[in-house]
Amino acid sequence: IAAVIVEPVPANMGLVLPQPGFLEGLRAITEQNQALLIFDEVITGFRACYGGYQNLIDITPDLTTLGKIIGGGLPVGAYGGRREIMSRVAPAGDVYQAGTLSGNPLAMAAGSMTLEILREDPHLYAHLAENTQNFAEKIRQEAQKYHVPVVVNQFASLLTIFFTEKEQVNQYADVLTVDGEKFRQFHQNLLNCGVYFPPSPFEVAFLSAAHTPDDINATLSTISVAFERLHELSSGGDL
Repeated sequence: IAAVIVEPVPANMGLVLPQPGFLEGLRAITEQNQALLIFDEVITGFRACYGGYQNLIDITPDLTTLGKIIGGGLPVGAYGGRREIMSRVAPAGDVYQAGTLSGNPLAMAAGSMTLEILREDPHLYAHLAENTQNFAEKIRQEAQKYHVPVVVNQFASLLTIFFTEKEQVNQYADVLTVDGEKFRQFHQNLLNCGVYFPPSPFEVAFLSAAHTPDDINATLSTISVAFERLHELSSGGDL
């Protein structure tokens, strides 16, 4: 096994938080077997702190991949890691790599400004996390009010609403219990009210610094209406 590639906080099957000791175990196993540990931080990078999730757990992967968040949302990707590995990449080494938009001036300018803002605002991450935590808790309350079984996983500015009878969603097997039809109805109700939620039950929703309290409250009101409609449907109502 040459490498283990993992999202430190899985977010492409919905948001599923890693169990205690899992990532530490991967680091230990890869080191013992001289395999690379690669963190895919395209989603988690710079969303929980200035840097990646690895900064919060004090685990250093051999390579890290990052995505468009470092470009202010513009198309850009980056990877980095140990000098021993990076020195193999052309032009310094024998591993060729190139891209059509490598070093695109617009993306680099947007990225530089984004990173500067994130670095200089000491309250931004705490503010985002607090807003998202409150948002997630209010979603749970609205779901309970209308007897709609959901699990809302939240971390930093990320969250996912799982339509499931499970009490917790901690692994892929739990994710597979999601009721896709209920999510479809939920998404359509939000869309009808002008709220464009992630269109897949396995995508993560993001809060950003641009979202105002009014935006969040309006979204919550719409979610409440969507839950009410789901409750009516489960009770024998019509679409």
